[in-house]
Amino acid sequence: MSFGEEHLTRTTVATSTGGRGDETATSVAGGSGGRSLVRFVVWWTRAWRAFGAATRASAAWAARTVRPAGALVALAATAGLGVGLAFGWVEWMIAGGASLLLLTASVPFLFGARAYDVDLTLSREHVTAGQGITGRVEVRNVHRRTALPGAIDIPVGAGLVEFGVPLLRGGQTHAQDLEIPGLRRGIVTVGPATTVRGDPIGLLRREHAFADVHDLYVHPRTVVLPTMSAGLIRDLEGLPTRRLVDADMSFHAIREYAPGDARRQVHWKSTAKTGRLMVRQYEESRRSRMAVVLGVGAGEHLDDDEFELAVSCAASLGLRAIRDARDVEIVVGAEVPRAVRSRLRSIRRLPAGSPRAMLDGFSGVTPLEATMPVADVCRLVAESGGGMSVALVVVGSTVPLARLQQAALAFPADTVVIAVVCDERAHPRMQSLSGLTVLTIGTLDDLTGLLHRGAAS
Repeated sequence: MSFGEEHLTRTTVATSTGGRGDETATSVAGGSGGRSLVRFVVWWTRAWRAFGAATRASAAWAARTVRPAGALVALAATAGLGVGLAFGWVEWMIAGGASLLLLTASVPFLFGARAYDVDLTLSREHVTAGQGITGRVEVRNVHRRTALPGAIDIPVGAGLVEFGVPLLRGGQTHAQDLEIPGLRRGIVTVGPATTVRGDPIGLLRREHAFADVHDLYVHPRTVVLPTMSAGLIRDLEGLPTRRLVDADMSFHAIREYAPGDARRQVHWKSTAKTGRLMVRQYEESRRSRMAVVLGVGAGEHLDDDEFELAVSCAASLGLRAIRDARDVEIVVGAEVPRAVRSRLRSIRRLPAGSPRAMLDGFSGVTPLEATMPVADVCRLVAESGGGMSVALVVVGSTVPLARLQQAALAFPADTVVIAVVCDERAHPRMQSLSGLTVLTIGTLDDLTGLLHRGAAS
């Protein structure tokens, strides 16, 4: 073998007789210098990657742990020691040493952030807007060694509740009551509880969040409304309509037999009198179906208080319909991207199987900038749900009567359409337009009075 053959690539082909075909193996033979270089490159690559990962982890830890005051002290320590040692300035070295001592003394206060086990419980998870709620926080030291005093932060929506935790021996538990004042309607996230460790000066801070998170449903305010079986709203439960069918409960007339008619509908007395086969004809009876449509467009309400009044009004109407065992649909506009608003129509139906499910759905309703006007929502509801007998449209004061009339025209002619206009500046009144009844309310209690007046008339 010549000297140059040490740097050649040698390929050997081994044929397997086990039925898996030919296997080709390639090996590289080189000198000891080449192998050492390859090992060094591989080692350097791995070391550089590990250094980069450690640097990123350290930077993330520093961003979470070092407070602004701590960053200033660290900068003072670096600059003071660097400049003092470089130029021999004693004052700078003393300042840098003192800053470094402060940072070093703050580190032990960070220990024990994971020594706690925090249990957060709430007395209820469904409340009405304006009501408060209580809870309980239990902190237990899960280690055998004593845990230094600390603090616990509990986020409540956009707010924050802070608790002080005293010194706890191993296995000791500390319980404290949690009081959350009256909240606005919405879905409020309570938690996660976060243990906080920090030094008295406020240079360093370490946090550890637990996984215990609660969703608090704050329902809208509602009022008890009179039953909708009389007054303004007709009850079509079991009542006949003008549509003629071959089988139902309300008898209409006798007609001559046509191919396809059921033999059980044959009226034998009329058949014997006329000499021709005659069958019964009925008026169709239909079950009452109701729709409650809430306008959620940001431009359809004067302000947030007026929007909350509209939500409370729609929730009260839906609650009355569920208690009357009606087939009800609660519909609001869905968010539609502005780029496709002219080509896409979308609505969102809230759950209406039970009062709590419906109120939970109303808790998450918010004003939308990009959504369909209420007239288009009514048109889509009318197209998707046939046989609608009653439609209640709840809007704000900025929706003109002409648009409400357009919304009413979207429903069939035999559908009773009632518009509820929420205007906190107006006096309660009732007016009738062509095919539309408009109720204007200034407070939620006005709705009860207007429905009582309609039932009495």
